[in-house]
Amino acid sequence: MALNATLAATMRAVAWFGFGHPYNVSVIDVPVPSIVNQTDAIVRITSSAICGSDLHFYHGYMGSPDVPWGLGHEAVGYVSEVGNSISSLNVGDYVQMVITDSSILFPSVLADLTTEDCKPSFIAEYARVPFADETLIPIPFNNQTENQTKELDYLMISDIFMTGWQALTYSGFQPGDTVAVFGAGPMGLLAAYSALLRGAQRVYSVDQVPDRLNLTASIGAIPISFNASDPVEQILALEPSGVTRALDCVGFESVNATGQRDDGLIPRSLVDVAANQGGIAIAGVYTGGQNSTRGAPYADTVPAEVPLSVSSLWGKALTVGSVIVLPLEHAQPLVDLVAADRATPSFVISSIIDIEQAPEYYRRYSDHLEHKIVIRFP
Repeated sequence: MALNATLAATMRAVAWFGFGHPYNVSVIDVPVPSIVNQTDAIVRITSSAICGSDLHFYHGYMGSPDVPWGLGHEAVGYVSEVGNSISSLNVGDYVQMVITDSSILFPSVLADLTTEDCKPSFIAEYARVPFADETLIPIPFNNQTENQTKELDYLMISDIFMTGWQALTYSGFQPGDTVAVFGAGPMGLLAAYSALLRGAQRVYSVDQVPDRLNLTASIGAIPISFNASDPVEQILALEPSGVTRALDCVGFESVNATGQRDDGLIPRSLVDVAANQGGIAIAGVYTGGQNSTRGAPYADTVPAEVPLSVSSLWGKALTVGSVIVLPLEHAQPLVDLVAADRATPSFVISSIIDIEQAPEYYRRYSDHLEHKIVIRFP
């Protein structure tokens, strides 16, 4: 069933063009999607976001020979069409879109996934969402004014708030713990925010970008600039026994104080800064160098392994978690927090733009001139 059977033939969408050249993002005309499988839904997107993981494509570390490749996996909008097998959704439902390459890997549907299913393209006017019963989360609808006010908070749940929250959980967090979050990009900011919401005693936020550190200080975290000195030493000077929990919210593009990529720097720092019997969690992306194609010229520079002291892990009796977030398990509690005005994760947003501005704002994001960028559609 369709809400609007007379849709235009094409729509505007953000796409990555690899061909061996990084920094190649454009806004193009593409066909409006339609139902392919009866487990699909079509969503008219009202707000979408640029994710830090998009920058791995942008910088040439990830990619595909199948270009143009639509970007974006964070969005909210209204269901405009559903397949005949959809049971939990109706046309007109207001939904949060939480489908990503990892989050759609449900055992019941894994064998049925196609290449098209695994390449969401949500920075667009419409999107086809496969297995929509499992990957669309209804959002409370009150009135249009309130929807517009809270929409950006719901949008943050699509990935970064949910991932930051679960990174904390997978570290073994308990109220009263001390926490160090390496990386104050959007997901790191929301991991620190999650720790404060959940009753952390102290939260340290490590980064080198002054605006990011100022923002993390504004929510009550303690900023640690690694431009000044070794962040582990700075934290241990304040927490001699180490912090109870430490999170990697950076991933494989970590850099040192001189701005050079330093493979494995953050995982090693987690082990060094964590207290005995504490916990660490890896929330940043680590690709292991796959995707070395004409579209990802630098993929083979990403090591499949990074050095990490297992003896230190064992000697400190640390627990280790990593983050693959399944939306049905983890999104709804955060939707409830936002609906009850107990969480406002949209504080990380620095700019709201039109889709035609996307190439410029990918550059700004890459240059650390933005925290989080949202694209709004009429």
